[in-house]
Amino acid sequence: MSNLTVVILTKNEEKNIVDVIHNAKQVTETVLIVDSGSTDNTVALAEANGAKVVYRAWDNDFGAQRNFALQHVTTKWVLYLDADERLNSKIVEAIKMTATADEQKQYSIKRKSVAFGQEFNYGVLKPDFVPRLFKTKNVHWVNKVHEKPVCEDKLEVLDGYIEHYTYTGWQQWLHKFDQYTTIWAVDSYAKGKRVNLTKAFGHAVFGFIQMAILKKGILDGGMGLAMSCNHFFYTLMKYLKLIELQRKGEN
Repeated sequence: MSNLTVVILTKNEEKNIVDVIHNAKQVTETVLIVDSGSTDNTVALAEANGAKVVYRAWDNDFGAQRNFALQHVTTKWVLYLDADERLNSKIVEAIKMTATADEQKQYSIKRKSVAFGQEFNYGVLKPDFVPRLFKTKNVHWVNKVHEKPVCEDKLEVLDGYIEHYTYTGWQQWLHKFDQYTTIWAVDSYAKGKRVNLTKAFGHAVFGFIQMAILKKGILDGGMGLAMSCNHFFYTLMKYLKLIELQRKGEN
């Protein structure tokens, strides 16, 4: 019996689900899908390809979805993988060795992003390191959007990387833009965060400078500049939505 479960969150991922399950099965036979109400063939395809599927209604809380998964994991180790991510051969071997060694640690994995048919090396979508492999009983997640794990085990980086096939088109980007900015604004308002227009524009301008210049987004060419501009609007919009909630709360 495997001592590792791969957890994948889904909603309408029929284009990705078969490939990601087959990819996950390179490290374990135990694949858990947490579906939030797919209306396409995601669930049927997942079950047909040997994954266990559980359901949790979507409530705009990514951290809660990941924590819900832990209730259904019975193995010592848990690895989180998104439906649009793939493990490369080197990280597959590193994960299998790590799960066998069974040390009291958590592990981060390098992630490379491909969007709109281009691999990014700088700026918004530059390669990053994401903690993904944990002892099941030692981790929980916080934040509704841009969720992060809380784990006290020593953090190490595994060899290899995840290929992240993110935005395939602008309609998909706009959908996530609207979804993420709304979740952030509602959550921030509930936590007591307040802002004005001057600060909103200040955050947005700094966000552009950070991505285009400090993180060298312009070195990714026209698309790198475009993504830096998009980050300006993303940052501005999440604060504008917060301001909108503030105004409604005052009436």
